[in-house]
Amino acid sequence: MPQFSTVDSGRHSPAHIALAAVFQVRDARLQVLLWERGREPFRGAWSLPGGTLVPNETLERSILRHLAMKVDVREVAHLEQLGTWSEPDRHPGHWELATAYLGLVPRGIDPRVPPDTRWHAVDDLPATAFDHGTIVLGARERLRGKLSYSNIGFALASETFTLAELRDVYEAALGYDVSATNLKRILLRRGAIEATGERRAPGPAGGRPAEVFRFGTTRLEVTDPFAVLRPPM
Repeated sequence: MPQFSTVDSGRHSPAHIALAAVFQVRDARLQVLLWERGREPFRGAWSLPGGTLVPNETLERSILRHLAMKVDVREVAHLEQLGTWSEPDRHPGHWELATAYLGLVPRGIDPRVPPDTRWHAVDDLPATAFDHGTIVLGARERLRGKLSYSNIGFALASETFTLAELRDVYEAALGYDVSATNLKRILLRRGAIEATGERRAPGPAGGRPAEVFRFGTTRLEVTDPFAVLRPPM
């Protein structure tokens, strides 16, 4: 038989909160937005932005409201429900369910965040409150899976990009080296990206002008349901 906490055992209706693991590629690393808790429980630990629902509010509207109000993030290019965490002891003070979302911010946008909020590399997380570290890693795995079979890269890349820039985004999110040539071949074959007809002037090191691309749509689409991007052997 499952063992349940005696905390708030008299309550039959748990509190329900919405959380968001908001990712962006910054400084060549996949980073997540966290805010430092100013009160107990877990004072001083880092947590995902979010909060409770208000009457007649959907989960998605709730998390968008909390992102705008608490961490001033309003430019999420993609938002999807990740899952619900319902362990009875996940909150030390009361019974609380948490429905988490995956949010993505395109490269090059720099949201204004309050002093208690910072971007943290997903592969080097600080001490987190509750089960938020587990949620962050779950969100990263969801993102990595969708990079394999969908066009979700549009929500991490800038509006236009060179292949080298797009490769850097995929490498940061996937956590391993990616061939720009193979990435171009795969995404063009799937119809996910298209050439703009423009070229980017070479940098200080010189070289040929780089071709500029964009994603064909900014709406999530499954481009290859059986594809899996794997690290090079």
